Amino acid sequence: MTGFFERYAFLLPGPKDLIQILLVAVGAYYLLRILARTRAFQMLIGLLLLVAVYFVSRILDLELIRTILEQVFKYGAFAAIIIFQPELRTGLARLGQRRFLRVFARLAPSEVTDEVVEACERLARSKMGAIIAVERRVALEEYAATGTRLQARVAADLLVSIFLPYGPLHDGAVLVAGDTIVAAGVILPLTQFPLSDRSLGTRHRAALGLSEETDSLVIVVSEESSKISLAYRGTLEHGIGVERLREALEGSPAVERETAPAAVGRGRE
Repeated sequence: MTGFFERYAFLLPGPKDLIQILLVAVGAYYLLRILARTRAFQMLIGLLLLVAVYFVSRILDLELIRTILEQVFKYGAFAAIIIFQPELRTGLARLGQRRFLRVFARLAPSEVTDEVVEACERLARSKMGAIIAVERRVALEEYAATGTRLQARVAADLLVSIFLPYGPLHDGAVLVAGDTIVAAGVILPLTQFPLSDRSLGTRHRAALGLSEETDSLVIVVSEESSKISLAYRGTLEHGIGVERLREALEGSPAVERETAPAAVGRGRE
């Protein structure tokens, strides 16, 4: 028995092997969390099915099927980069959002929070629809290009005036970075997943769409119900109060808490 263990001792993992296995397992876990409940996850299941068919074709010596699948896999890596481009971009962005990197994050000044909260209160009281995206670690420069550049200091009066009915910029979103209103009238990507609450409209779909692709806090003021909603990482808190809005803008860990997803699809676990 001792000789058996000595003969196959090289198969036992050493400390370095265990560390590598642990790193690969953690990487696979976070990859699956990013892909979970997305279209990419369904495509990954389909890919695994093709791999299973390929091995079955090798075992049963099905030469035609094996040859076709080998050609598919040969160029599959390039196709995967193109197909999964949005998910890869989102995944890399979220990789930089891990908690151990938050020490490098810059919090929004309290005066900016006060101005944004005041503007949302006034918009809600006046039943004026609005959508405000507050930049965090992922830059919103590519979205700002779809609107009108302002580069103005954040002020409640300015935010309210932008969303006045029949104004040239009131239909789009406002992007806020630091203490600056970067752009207004911005077009945001709509979520591709159905909303569980049919009373929510295009602004809420746009808020969810941006929150799925970035780590921005996206605030929506409903024109119909005057309720304030907050979208973050693919989830939507509907009908929040000003205190909840304030703590989210101030970067409180409470913004990371679990919320019921308003969209069936991409969202935080």
